[in-house]
Amino acid sequence: MQVLEAGVERGIAFYEDDLLVRTLKGEADMIQAYRLRHRVFAERLQWVARNPNELEYDTYDAFATSVGLFDGGGELRGVFRMVNSSFPFMLESEFRACLLPTCQVRKAPDAAEITRLAVDPRLTDKGLSNRLMQVLFKGVYQWSMHNDVRYLYMVVEKRFLRALRGMGFTCEAISPAVSLPPAQALSIAAVLDWEQFHQTCPQAQPSFYRWMNVIDGSRSFERSGFCARDSKRGDSEIWPCQRELTDPATSLEAAPVLAAA
Repeated sequence: MQVLEAGVERGIAFYEDDLLVRTLKGEADMIQAYRLRHRVFAERLQWVARNPNELEYDTYDAFATSVGLFDGGGELRGVFRMVNSSFPFMLESEFRACLLPTCQVRKAPDAAEITRLAVDPRLTDKGLSNRLMQVLFKGVYQWSMHNDVRYLYMVVEKRFLRALRGMGFTCEAISPAVSLPPAQALSIAAVLDWEQFHQTCPQAQPSFYRWMNVIDGSRSFERSGFCARDSKRGDSEIWPCQRELTDPATSLEAAPVLAAA
């Protein structure tokens, strides 16, 4: 795998029917993203304090890359934020309580952290929201592939972890569930290994895998038909951190899937 130099990132842009997923650039884009994030993380989830200007942002935005999903009318409906390994991760500070003492965060060019993943909470059509989340996560995948990222760290709610597993993404929990202030949301640190996804998804659901990899509009939206093998397991069951991510050739196992912070 070719690895980019620290700080060098490739943007993405693709259409999914009338939806546009692209890297956000400039003040106007970022204000839309901060406003959407405030609706989700401050107003709805109450994970962060409300801001009088109704914008949610922090110090990580100074060096992070944000990607947005726009509807046919040009309105931002989804967003996520990526931080490459040359910069601090939230998992190393704000979310450090999620990690077991023996668990080390991989800080290598093939690792990144995703935060502030969200879909517009004003959407009342559950089917539409699910579609947008799946298209948004196609953007996560495309950004990762364009930037040679194999390991994707995140801190997510347990229910979001189940949802990501339900979509067929290979995401391993690396911590027990922890209640994080101020909302005391029950959250789990997890890492997604795209190499595992490449090994398991083509056999489990080939049409979905092909859709994830095509961005020229030649394939229509393909809903994931994956039924997570562990979807019926108890919420308390998680995968403890048993190893550091050091060897790209590490043996791969069938594992669970994702969530957002």
